[in-house]
Parts: sequence; C-alpha cells; structure tokens
Amino acid sequence: MKTKTLFVFFFTITLIAAAFAVAVEENKDAAKEENKGAAKIEIPGGYKGKVPFNHEMHQTQLKDCNACHDLFPKAPGAIDDLKAKKTLKKKQVMNKLCIKCHKAEKKAGNKTGPTTCSKCHVK
Repeated sequence: MKTKTLFVFFFTITLIAAAFAVAVEENKDAAKEENKGAAKIEIPGGYKGKVPFNHEMHQTQLKDCNACHDLFPKAPGAIDDLKAKKTLKKKQVMNKLCIKCHKAEKKAGNKTGPTTCSKCHVK
C-alpha cells in the first residue's frame, strides 16, 4: 500500500512540475511577443537622407529577427552606435541586408521592396 501511495504522490508532483514548466515557457513567449520594438522606424541614411522603415511589416514577413539583428543589436539607436564605434561599415546594412534580400525576393518572383537607393532614402 505504501508503494502505491508513494507512486501516486510522485506522479502528482511530476504532473504539477510539468504544468508549471509549460506555464513559464508560455509566459516567456508572450513577453517576447510584446517587446517587438517600434512598428515604424527611421534608419539613419547618411547624406542621402533617412530611410523610413516599416519594422512591423518586416517582422511579419521575415518571422526571424536575426535575419537583420544578426548584424546589429535589437536596441533603439543601435545602427548609430555601431557607426560611431566604426564597427559598422558604410552601407553595410543597406547593401548586405536590405538590397540583397529585396533582389532575392524579386528574382524569386515575390512582391518585394525597393532595390535601388533612391526609392528608400528621403531628404
């Protein structure tokens, strides 16, 4: 009888622990979803002018923040900070990320954003 009682006790504790772990993971996912940054951003564009950027639309399309944020951190002013530290080369974001991705999407026959500088930069 003691063995059966111990089994039921440990089984119950295991179920409670599993439920707790699932709840904690769901809360982490919800917190990540809530902090996605601004819906619209202005990217510093040098002498050609700033670049209005629909951050929310890109998040929806790409679904992987690291597609861009592998190059720079997820923080307001990150591009300016990296440029000031001289760790981000001129046109690195636009040429390595934006234009390259847009051209690949266009080549694949998908609707895409601009593929030339003047279509994004505004003075």
